[in-house]
Amino acid sequence: MANNDYPVQRNLDGCYFRVERNGKWQNVCFSDLTEEERNNIMADKKIPWFISLVNHLADSLHAMGDAFDIMGRE
Repeated sequence: MANNDYPVQRNLDGCYFRVERNGKWQNVCFSDLTEEERNNIMADKKIPWFISLVNHLADSLHAMGDAFDIMGRE
């Protein structure tokens, strides 16, 4: 995968995973991973791991809403 095929690294969720990109290992936030990278990371995980990840992502999303005083559309 070419460098420009990766999502912009925004480092928003704070849940980092070690992945190899362009021959180098990097720590990348879950939300900045490609779908393929996310699928590889999740492939062998069990339900408690997913519950922890989803709770962490929800907390991060809520904190961003609080920080920027934003709300979704109704």
